Amino acid sequence: MTSSTPLNAVFGHIDENRAPFLDRLIDYVRHPSISAENVGIAEVGALLVEMLTDIGLQTSLIPTAGHPMVVARWEKAPGKPTVLLYGHYDVQPADPIDKWLSPPFEPTIRDRRLYARGVGDNKGQHFAQILAIESHLKVHGALPCNVILLLEGEEEMGSPHIADFVRANKNSLKADLAVTADGPRHVGGAPVIKFGSRGEVSFELRCRHANSDLHSGNYGGVVPNPIWTLVHLLGTMKNAEGEITIDGFHDDIEPPSQEDLIAVGRLPIDIEALKRKLDISRLDAPRERPFYDRLCFQPTLTINGFHGGYGGPGGKTVLPSEATVKCDVRLVEGQDPKDIFDKIAAHVENYAPDVQLISQGDMYPSKTSIASPFTASLVRAFVAAQGEEPLLIPAGFGSLPGYVFTKILGIPAFVTPYANHDEANHAPNENLELSCFYNGIRTGAALLHELGSI
Repeated sequence: MTSSTPLNAVFGHIDENRAPFLDRLIDYVRHPSISAENVGIAEVGALLVEMLTDIGLQTSLIPTAGHPMVVARWEKAPGKPTVLLYGHYDVQPADPIDKWLSPPFEPTIRDRRLYARGVGDNKGQHFAQILAIESHLKVHGALPCNVILLLEGEEEMGSPHIADFVRANKNSLKADLAVTADGPRHVGGAPVIKFGSRGEVSFELRCRHANSDLHSGNYGGVVPNPIWTLVHLLGTMKNAEGEITIDGFHDDIEPPSQEDLIAVGRLPIDIEALKRKLDISRLDAPRERPFYDRLCFQPTLTINGFHGGYGGPGGKTVLPSEATVKCDVRLVEGQDPKDIFDKIAAHVENYAPDVQLISQGDMYPSKTSIASPFTASLVRAFVAAQGEEPLLIPAGFGSLPGYVFTKILGIPAFVTPYANHDEANHAPNENLELSCFYNGIRTGAALLHELGSI
């Protein structure tokens, strides 16, 4: 607990309003906002504009080529830093519905957790930021620093329009740093600060040979099999030792800094417990690669799905006419998704020119130095709010559009997850521990206080 009287007063307000804050979260996540299906997006955008205006922020719903952005601001603290708080109000589809223990848009409390689609990813987390802002305004009538809140409606679709939006609004989004409350705490339960996100390149490989499926006895060994064509192609892209073998793939990777290596060395992991939990006998190759190096410093090539031929019961002696593979590449700092896609295209053309390569979207990686002057303020905020020093993770494991802040706005960007590690985001029975929600509000409030103290 901090000794700061102004922040203690805000903490007191938050503690006194736990019940109404939870009721408001329940009401918020009850509204579907499924971007992929365009369900509820307009309604939730309008709801946010009303909500943020009511708490005292200057708020706009700004159209894009896709779903609109919600931008709210309070900039009445001259000489103080400006923080850009990012989140997204869109959610994943709820399928498969039959796997939910309670309806996905009828929020339900069980065992001190709130279950609902979008409660962890990301409504509960950015709503905690909103309540932190509101609590400062209710208690003190002002914020300790300047705030811009940016809520996106397309993150679950890969954020296809945020880069253009940020470029077009660079002046109005000018800030000193960006903070995203998204993702889970460490698997051990500790709070974390992440200093970046991996980028992504998604693509599909399609192969068609004959104009119809054929009898494998009559045509096997005569007509090429598209599944084998794709298997052999994939084998040239990543070998059995776990090495991605696409020419030039690793050329531009920025090596980790000494601060990165020190931070990773402090991260706890129980490999044997992880293997037991996932029911696996080994980690992916190369076996000698350290656990967090895999997630922070190394790119990946993942086969997401392989489709072709017969998959029903029993046997069917068919030689399929077509097959498809869906893949994603996770990128680390220094890699350009356009460049990587071009290298993949050159590789496919060289090894399997009759295979069609189709882009499914991409995202740049982002990276902020652990040595940033804002790091100490963020750490102090966690200690003040949660009584525990956060783990520092050099780069996030998943992909978020943090690059629009680091590469377009040119400011440091941080990710401060508030959700429990088993939030089941993107899965049935998504949930948020109530303690994580309340700690998120407190941490958001402490963050504003610490930035205002600079």
